[in-house]
Amino acid sequence: MFGKNIRLERIIDRESGNAVIVPMDHGISIGPIKGIIDMKRTVNAVSGGGATAVLMQKGLIPYGHRTAGNDVGLILHLSASTNIGSTSDFKVLVSSVEEALKLGADAVSMHVNLGADSEPHMLSDLGKVSKDCAEWGVPLLVMAYARGPSVKDPFDPENVAHCARVATELGADLIKVNYTGDPDSFRTVTEGALAPVLIAGGPKMGSDMDILNMVQGSIEAGGRGVSIGRNIFQHRDPRAMTEAVSRIVLRGATAEEAARLLK
Repeated sequence: MFGKNIRLERIIDRESGNAVIVPMDHGISIGPIKGIIDMKRTVNAVSGGGATAVLMQKGLIPYGHRTAGNDVGLILHLSASTNIGSTSDFKVLVSSVEEALKLGADAVSMHVNLGADSEPHMLSDLGKVSKDCAEWGVPLLVMAYARGPSVKDPFDPENVAHCARVATELGADLIKVNYTGDPDSFRTVTEGALAPVLIAGGPKMGSDMDILNMVQGSIEAGGRGVSIGRNIFQHRDPRAMTEAVSRIVLRGATAEEAARLLK
């Protein structure tokens, strides 16, 4: 556990214990979208804005991580699918904990969709990866969502709380879930999860204040940070947006205070 704790401190803020993670693994699922073309520029921008870690697939590491002096933490994403076919909810393993260590990653992540037809396979993979993480002392971030033919509302607090608890019970050190829309309902998620909970950013939102209010609400409810991709790296000023989010998550600022950095 000592090695895992050392690595965990590389992807979180040591003072607050919270995390601002910027995932950049979208290219494998939806293609080379704006914001993740010039990887060096984007990684340097979010690092300069105070992100504690970035997250990416193994092939992107040579194109952007720790360049121009940035020392942001690195999380290697181990699972993938594309939206080209009909199996986008089925995340399969494309890397391993051992490969992550060889590539210099500080942690690994996996995506599981509860409610998908492939749920048993993804849970089995998660169990195996969790075992490897314990063996090698590598922190595990689990992205857990309710997605599938029987899921009516992926933001339903009961569904989100169940997803978070599954991640904890299978060994997650950090959990990424959907925000349920308000602090009161999200508090049931953080309390039931036990392990630290981060919120996803979701699709690109309509305004900066929508994002910042969501972040503030999640922290008020006991959340321990964010894992926001498009709403940061596709922002008109990714560095400033990262800094605004970081002020809320790591320094306790309000959304209104953080918004001043974007004017």
